[in-house]
Amino acid sequence: MKAWPLGYGRRVFEEIDSTLNEAARIAPTLAGPEWIMAYHQTAGRGRRGRVWKNPRGNFSSTLVLRPEGPPEQAALRSFVAALALFDAFVAVTGRADGLSLKWPNDVLLNGGKIAGILLESAGNGGGVTHLAIGIGVNLIAGPPEDILEQRATRPVSLLGETGLKIEPEDFLLELALSFDKYETQLRTYGFEPIRTAWLARAAKLGEVITARTATSETVGTFETVDADGNLVLNTAKGRVSIPAADVYF
Repeated sequence: MKAWPLGYGRRVFEEIDSTLNEAARIAPTLAGPEWIMAYHQTAGRGRRGRVWKNPRGNFSSTLVLRPEGPPEQAALRSFVAALALFDAFVAVTGRADGLSLKWPNDVLLNGGKIAGILLESAGNGGGVTHLAIGIGVNLIAGPPEDILEQRATRPVSLLGETGLKIEPEDFLLELALSFDKYETQLRTYGFEPIRTAWLARAAKLGEVITARTATSETVGTFETVDADGNLVLNTAKGRVSIPAADVYF
């Protein structure tokens, strides 16, 4: 059996309000990074505070850590988490076919969303004091359609797409091991190797996509992700760099 990665704590709850809430509660007392997993959340949430319903048997977890460097460096952990998720799926299924990464925070399987990442941070004038990386995976079922945004990528599950039923704690082990590998790479070599690895797995690279913010919508060819993690589109008005947006295919 594989060993849990050194230096990382682990807490597993049968039920909790939210692993992100628990991360915020325990962050000030932690000496090192800590994984929090729950079999059931009573108040799970997604992006922009939306209610997130996750059936029992799916994967709900948060990693809380104290990142080094400025806030923009901390935000690059979304790419670390995405690569770790990709590798965890390969580890539990034995194949990478059909897997891809959707900027900024989703993992796709056969074109449908199978996992999402949500970053929350707290800080002071000197930078980020702690970062919480919330991760949800549809191991057995996708979320109810009534909570999905309009034009959202269709949800899929690992069970539905592959016939494999994976226990959440087994998935947690593979995810934690993969995250440790890429986090070490980021700390040692910087973002460029992470960026290169992410682009090699990117969905719709070289194709026309739409990036929407609260105030604008940009359509263009997905050219790359730059050294700061921004989405770069080649549009009718030239190259545009987008730091944050919802992407639609």
